[in-house]
Amino acid sequence: MAKEKNHTGDSWEDLALPEYFPEPCTEERAEEEDTEEAAKDSAVKCSPTLLRMLKAAESRWTPRDRDKAEPSELGRKVSEAEALKTNMQIQLNDQQEEFNKLPTKAGPRPLSHSVSQLSADSFSSVGSVSSEDESPPQKKPQKTSKGLTDFCVKNIKQAAFGRKGIDIAQQEMPALMILRKRAGGEKPLAGAKVVGCTHITAQTAVLIETLTALGAQCRWAACNIFSTQNAVAAALAEGGISVFAWKGESEDDFLWCIDRCVAADAWEPNLILDDGGDLTQWIYKKYPSLFKKLKGIVEESVTGIYRLYQLSKAGKLCVPAMNVNDSVTKQKFDNIYCCKESILDGLKRTTDVMFGGKQVVVCGYGEVGKGCCAALKGLGAIIYVTEVDPICALQACMDGIRVITLSEVIRHADMVITCTGNKNVVTREHFDRMRSGCIVCNMGHSNTEIDLASLRTTELKWHRVRPQVDHIIWPDGKRVVLLAEGRLLNLSCSTVPSFVLSVTAATQALALIELYNAPAGRYKQDVYLLPKKMDEYVASLHLPMFDAHVTELTDEQAQYLGISKHGPFKPNYYRY
Repeated sequence: MAKEKNHTGDSWEDLALPEYFPEPCTEERAEEEDTEEAAKDSAVKCSPTLLRMLKAAESRWTPRDRDKAEPSELGRKVSEAEALKTNMQIQLNDQQEEFNKLPTKAGPRPLSHSVSQLSADSFSSVGSVSSEDESPPQKKPQKTSKGLTDFCVKNIKQAAFGRKGIDIAQQEMPALMILRKRAGGEKPLAGAKVVGCTHITAQTAVLIETLTALGAQCRWAACNIFSTQNAVAAALAEGGISVFAWKGESEDDFLWCIDRCVAADAWEPNLILDDGGDLTQWIYKKYPSLFKKLKGIVEESVTGIYRLYQLSKAGKLCVPAMNVNDSVTKQKFDNIYCCKESILDGLKRTTDVMFGGKQVVVCGYGEVGKGCCAALKGLGAIIYVTEVDPICALQACMDGIRVITLSEVIRHADMVITCTGNKNVVTREHFDRMRSGCIVCNMGHSNTEIDLASLRTTELKWHRVRPQVDHIIWPDGKRVVLLAEGRLLNLSCSTVPSFVLSVTAATQALALIELYNAPAGRYKQDVYLLPKKMDEYVASLHLPMFDAHVTELTDEQAQYLGISKHGPFKPNYYRY
């Protein structure tokens, strides 16, 4: 994604400017000036350049000033001081002209390239390097220091830098580190072969290495073509993980990476960890015999869960699946707090927009929508919400937010953010009615929420102004700003809080352990929610970070409530 910088010789800061610029005059002119100098009064001795400056200053006198008597000594000093200032300005102009004449290796640097290069440097994701080779990773033979070649990343040489990012993330992911200490000796995933398709970031790297520490063998691909942190992917490969991912994959690359994870020689997965359902769907359609051998699937996105329920309803889901997306820890922490903190980061990095007074439409008031609205409202934005669910609509009204249809408000919107998990929420009709400069982005997992196909026509021009920032230009000059090509904004254009992801990652790890170690018959060929006890355990692992002390029920209190004093404390139907 990054481009090679365009150098035009040495930097201007390194050039040594000459101390003296000679007057451009002929020998005859020089002799005449010497004769005139000799005839001048000895009290006014200065260089020819300064004399010229004095004459220039004298020419600026008014006729009234010229009619006055000869200037006094004080007046002469003032004139000389003014001439010296003028001389300094002319010398600077001469220096600039001389500098412009200096030869360069590549000619003058165009402004447009300078701006785009600055954008690429400032807004590149973690681990990207401006001088990185742009050739396809599939065509570059790479090898780790231990001789591993079963991987495909952008540049294995970035592994050391990626390792630093993983080490930083570990400090904010206490639950996974505790799992390593408590269960590392038991190896509850010994013999498990996990194939994963998630965002490949420093936070998910901590999860992958935790699974490895618990005994699992892992192969990994990315679930989003823009969210991979190249240095982190290199660090995982250097650590012995077969990872196939890089930032900026094409759609064909995306499917190629998934297939390389699944179709490995002498290696068959028995567990799937998916985010979006693409990996599950790929194995189901292309490797049906392998799909039937799986011990279980763990899915964490709305899109993926929807696909699993469709398979289950049709009677085609032949393995148990764990619904992490609808677990309490995912909904109430990752979806709300992660989006609340990362939505602003993604918008700021890509557009430098100021939120105060902006009219922002948030499509969907689920947990993601609530987090986005809370962040934007806190910075003074005027929020509108679109909703199909009357319960969520009423919640928005009670939170002081106007609920309206997108068609009613689209002409006045400065920003449109989708977070519904649905498709074609923003259509071409909406785009045609938007004001120029409107920013459109998606906080849902899939890019189906924005109808991009209707925008790829000959009448509309796409102009890439920054990484993951496109201006779509209409024939009349109107332009709409589209971020990340409609894909997940926060992970495509910024980073997310490690601590919140620790909650989700710990839930995923426990779900894999549960499915792998469950006795035969406990889970049928269906989609299951996590046990309430598991949600509470994940939450308890994070409380020490806040030095929080939970009150313990007495035996009498537990008996009164009809629950165990050690939990679970709420029934499965409870809504937090």
